[in-house]
Amino acid sequence: MVMEAAARKRQHPGAAGGPGSQPGASFLQARHSSIKAEEADHTAPFHLDLWFYFTLQNWILDFGRPIAMLVFPLQWFPLNKPSVGDYFHMAYNVITPFLLLKLIERSPRTLPRSMVYVSIITFIMGASIHLVGDSVNHRLLFSGYQHHLSVRENPIIKNLKPETLIDSFELLYYYDEYLGHCMWYLVTEGQIFILFIFTFFAMLALVLHQKRRCLFLDSNGLFLFYSFTLTLSLVALWVAWLWNDPVLRKKYPGVIYVPEPWAFYTLHVSSQH
Repeated sequence: MVMEAAARKRQHPGAAGGPGSQPGASFLQARHSSIKAEEADHTAPFHLDLWFYFTLQNWILDFGRPIAMLVFPLQWFPLNKPSVGDYFHMAYNVITPFLLLKLIERSPRTLPRSMVYVSIITFIMGASIHLVGDSVNHRLLFSGYQHHLSVRENPIIKNLKPETLIDSFELLYYYDEYLGHCMWYLVTEGQIFILFIFTFFAMLALVLHQKRRCLFLDSNGLFLFYSFTLTLSLVALWVAWLWNDPVLRKKYPGVIYVPEPWAFYTLHVSSQH
């Protein structure tokens, strides 16, 4: 009898709680998994190392990139070779996706793997497009290019012959400032600010909706949400400061008015030297 019972268990593994278990057992197992997932969400530790690396590399490799290009002697990085800022950008394009993947690995709940792959590939592609366009646009500064003017209004561009060359420079600007930024998720500049504000309010709506269900962000979610809030506040201050600038108003017409830092630099900083 014991041998027969053991044989029946081997033939019907569901009786022992295996993959073929009864609906009641499956429900209890799913409920137990759900509770464990919620507990994991609630007790998820703050990823101080990853957020620190994110902040450090962003300030050095992204924000510090154009500053390094202006500080290092031009003789070290000729105009027909990558600048020091370009090497910063290359490092950024490798380090940031790696940190994003590590952050996703530590998340108790993640998106489908295919969506993660597509998002990371899109990010890298956009950052790489921006690398090339930004490199050329920054190098044009040494030839007298003025970022506070449109491409066709620039003194070194408007007299180019044949005129179709101007179209090529406009295409370069589009790849740099529009397509590259959009795919890169760098959305705090004026060209695609609407994407940033939409993302922020979608995040805010989700937080408020989850709060009604007594679900709250963990420390990592709060850090990300507060970062977006701080960014929006700083952009608002930047816009308020330059609100009545007639030259920048001409380059950035319309409701969305968020001047680029490079436009401010060539208009108010480099012109003073």
